[in-house]
Amino acid sequence: MQRMNSKWKMLLLISFALSLTLIKHHFRIKKHLQKMNFCWDHEAEEPQLSDWFNPKKRPDVITTTDWLAPVIWEGTYNRQVLEKYYKRLNITVGLAVCATGKFTAQYLEKFIQSANKHFMIGYNVIFYILTDDVAKLPRIELGPLRTFKLLAVFKEKEWKDFNFIHMKNLYMYVIEHIQHEVDFLFSMTVNHIFKNDFGVETLGTSVAQIHAWWYFKNAHDFPYERRPASAAFIPFGEGDFYYHAAIFGGTPEKILTFIEGYRKGVSDDSKNGLSSIYEHHLNKYFLINKPTKLLSPEYNWDPNFRTPPQIKLVKVAWLQKKI
Repeated sequence: MQRMNSKWKMLLLISFALSLTLIKHHFRIKKHLQKMNFCWDHEAEEPQLSDWFNPKKRPDVITTTDWLAPVIWEGTYNRQVLEKYYKRLNITVGLAVCATGKFTAQYLEKFIQSANKHFMIGYNVIFYILTDDVAKLPRIELGPLRTFKLLAVFKEKEWKDFNFIHMKNLYMYVIEHIQHEVDFLFSMTVNHIFKNDFGVETLGTSVAQIHAWWYFKNAHDFPYERRPASAAFIPFGEGDFYYHAAIFGGTPEKILTFIEGYRKGVSDDSKNGLSSIYEHHLNKYFLINKPTKLLSPEYNWDPNFRTPPQIKLVKVAWLQKKI
């Protein structure tokens, strides 16, 4: 009889534990469904392009591509409309920067300070600093909603190209954890200073930066890879814009897709005894895989140039690296 009571007590305890688990599971599902319902809510729907983007405001520049992607210039966008949407989603945006060798001391402190002041203000931001020497890092102080993570840059003897090293490492970290931490990710070179707000108008599935040097030039003169045997080859008469490799962005998934394409291009060239620069491969990728949003030269302006009237507000200054 006593043994039976013990069995019943054990069964009751198991039943109670299962009930608690089911209750927790129920509330977890309920919370998930509420979140899904929130996202389906009419007010949480992503705004239509016409709700926040008005290309007619800037008749002096190219504001829409042939594939109907917006080109973001000052005056073309209504950031408030986009913020109403993104604030409700509580997004996190990542900014990856590679600071190695002497460039760490030359540029990183100003890059981080200016990004802290102007990059995605009011949103959760994670700065991913890829470095090969922690001892050279400056003191990093960030404002609310901002944090940073230090990521070691791994090198191998056969990796000689800086951009290949950066992309190989970035790919590894996106796979490992970045893709689970951010909704959007930008990759930038460290020789930049943010001058004005770089906001949610720049967010998109696949974001390309128009090169400041080449926007005002004839497309026939774009410095694409012209060797037919190269994986980055773009023949004369083809090509949309010349994109700058210093800045690109999108969802983590699209970042991975780009890096996979870039690495394959480098591998194919190597098999053919060729080597093309990183920016050539990036331009070939965006020729085939059209970006969903383009950033005007205002987001990456070279201050050594005379500023033309089309550049209304410089968002980011691109500094020439001192070799």
